[in-house]
Amino acid sequence: MGEVRRVYVEKKKDYAVKAKELHASLKQYLGLDVESVRVLVRYDIENLSDVSYEKALVTVFSEPPVDDVYEETLPLADGEISFSVEFLPGQFDQRADSAQQCVKLLNEDEDALIRSATTYVVKGALTDEQLEAVKEYCINPVDSREAAADKPETLVMDFEEPADVKILDGFKDMEEDKFKELYDSLNLAMTFKDFLHIQNYYKGEENRDPSMTEIRVLDTYWSDHCRHTTFSTELKDVKFDDGDYRDAIEEYAKRLTRYCKLEIIEVADEKTPDGASATEEMQIRQKEGERVLARLEKCRQSSSYVMALAIDGRELDSVELSQKLEKLGTDGISHVIFLIGGSLGMSKELLAAADFKLSFSRMTFPHQLMRVILLEQIYRGYRIMNREPYHK
Repeated sequence: MGEVRRVYVEKKKDYAVKAKELHASLKQYLGLDVESVRVLVRYDIENLSDVSYEKALVTVFSEPPVDDVYEETLPLADGEISFSVEFLPGQFDQRADSAQQCVKLLNEDEDALIRSATTYVVKGALTDEQLEAVKEYCINPVDSREAAADKPETLVMDFEEPADVKILDGFKDMEEDKFKELYDSLNLAMTFKDFLHIQNYYKGEENRDPSMTEIRVLDTYWSDHCRHTTFSTELKDVKFDDGDYRDAIEEYAKRLTRYCKLEIIEVADEKTPDGASATEEMQIRQKEGERVLARLEKCRQSSSYVMALAIDGRELDSVELSQKLEKLGTDGISHVIFLIGGSLGMSKELLAAADFKLSFSRMTFPHQLMRVILLEQIYRGYRIMNREPYHK
């Protein structure tokens, strides 16, 4: 008891879905010549007897039919580089917590400590700069950080007694120039006008100076509000043609107002004659594409990100789409545009203007139905993002 053990768990090749997806992403989005990618779960375990450890190794930490297990050290082939990612202190580690509860069932008299991390192994001729780009892609600094490679001597965490909460002396009566200096020094998400509003509140309503904690909490809510308005366009005079999907479109558009601002823009289809030739269809796509590109230029902003719905695009599940939208928000992308093509699809020029091609299926759907599916998935993405219940 007291010894820290380390275990790496890796899906066998046929089941390594996450590794395959990451490999494709690094090549497609970062343009890296990556030969292979491996994704493993790393467990550090303390206060677990030998008997319980041996049982947990094949029941809690791994599934022998689909997993390979490496104890203490991870074997790396020539050219492979590894790094691990763990949650920031204070972030809830669901995988570690679940493992601790399961281990407790093996022996209720043992109080094991478990931490988990995700280990990435990349093989390829990468420069230091390219490796940093891979790390930036894999690590969300909002909740995670790169983990130390060395195994800790203990998993028991000692926390220093926090200092007294700082009071922002003079806050409510501060002159505007000094107040602006304070605002600049705090690196807040809110605007200076918002900061002035808070000063007026503490001066007029509370008649006291706030603590640093109060300002940080208020700023967190401001930041959270900004993240929920990623789509930065207003619902205004949105009309829908009569049809089987109108009610569903209106319903999801209404639900999304809780999370973002939304505008649905329609560009008229080019009429397609019966029996149109391949050349005629290409010309129609070209004309439609020119009209959409012209409209896109009007509504596109410096921080816009364009996703085109295309059969040959990348397929994401609901959680991955939610994570992509959340990452765009944390990366400062304040305006996301989704493009649904005409009945003949999109022109090459229009597809080239997109930052990302998204595929919902290799099947073809009616436009109105596709709009319902897209709106529902955006809504579902926000539910997932906010840890709210959703149907799996």
